[in-house]
Amino acid sequence: MMSGGVPFEFRIGSRYLRSAGNRFLSFISLMSIVGVAIGVAVLIVVLSVMNGFERELRSRILSMTSHATVSAFGAGLPDWPALRETALETADLSGVAPFVEGEALLVGGADDGRSSAATVRGIVPELERTVSGIEEHMVDGTLADLVDGGYGIVLGAELAKKLGVTVGDNVVVAIAQGIVTPAGVVPRMRRFSVRGTFFSGMYEIDSTLALVHLEDAGRLFRLRGNVTGLRLATVDPFEAPKVAREVAQSLGGGLYVDDWTRRHANFFRSIELTKRMMFFILLLVIAVAVFNIVSTLVMAVKEKQPDIAILRTLGARPRSILTIFSTQGTVIGLVGTLAGVALGILISVNLETLVHGLEAMLGTTFMDASVYYMSDLPASVELSDVLLIALIAFALCCFSTLYPAWRAAMTDPAKALRHD
Repeated sequence: MMSGGVPFEFRIGSRYLRSAGNRFLSFISLMSIVGVAIGVAVLIVVLSVMNGFERELRSRILSMTSHATVSAFGAGLPDWPALRETALETADLSGVAPFVEGEALLVGGADDGRSSAATVRGIVPELERTVSGIEEHMVDGTLADLVDGGYGIVLGAELAKKLGVTVGDNVVVAIAQGIVTPAGVVPRMRRFSVRGTFFSGMYEIDSTLALVHLEDAGRLFRLRGNVTGLRLATVDPFEAPKVAREVAQSLGGGLYVDDWTRRHANFFRSIELTKRMMFFILLLVIAVAVFNIVSTLVMAVKEKQPDIAILRTLGARPRSILTIFSTQGTVIGLVGTLAGVALGILISVNLETLVHGLEAMLGTTFMDASVYYMSDLPASVELSDVLLIALIAFALCCFSTLYPAWRAAMTDPAKALRHD
């Protein structure tokens, strides 16, 4: 039987969902919808935060570091200009720059003698712009202030804060290579002038990286004109491992190859693992709402026993009764899922604004940069995640209707009407 093109099973099922004669049952149905919506929204927000964190971390890492490096063992790479030209000719690269790198202890010029371990990297400023975006993160000064023989140094903002120095101050750079003197072996030291600071938002980089001119670094580490290696910027960052190997082979082999996917593999592996774990854990929230749907339908079947019996005596088939009560659970699942998707996307898109508002209201900081490598809480909504969550939630809701609907379909009309 159909009215206006709508089967009677769907009309009766939607009427039972409202259940005007039983306000408690209507309330339970509403709570089931709210439960599904909250579960879906929470799952979308959490996965969006994980996606945003991964994307932001990758973006900041790639803006501050090269996509790959080719380094020599021992005394370093000689004649780097020729090697650079060879690399540009043999691989799909957007930039190649030499570098000298080593560990050092930096001592501030203040009377309190603040010190901090750091990575000192020698660069050629005009070439460094082709392999990293450090220039875009400069707070004071520019990379052009690093000149050969000027012994200038650019510090990460957090490193400068640790040392208590600003632009114009001096820092002493001490390295582990010793100098023999009448008083014994002492570390090699050199005074550098602070020419600028940068802030990337990555605490690990801002607190440990110091930049100097390539020639000054070569003299400090006594490489005699050689360089530690070449930094590479690939057209496609995800092709960095392959391109780095091609460059190493074109330069004659025997070189150490590294890329951003290997240097920071633990970060991205832990994010992916956490994302999967959170997905399955938060599915339990939806599962709780699904159990609520089961209890709602069981109560509805119990209350509607006389109605079911009358429908059966009027000729309704068990399949029709099954459809009526399946419609209830399906509508609850559909409305709850759609509401959860809308709420989850709305919160995810405005998450940073909400977090900043809560931080200002509570006077606290949710994201400690020294722990999470960034101070913001980014969110990136991915369509694949939203569709997967919505499909799983809706499928669970539909599955939850099977047992109560089957019990309703198996109702014996004679027994149901015996006491009515």
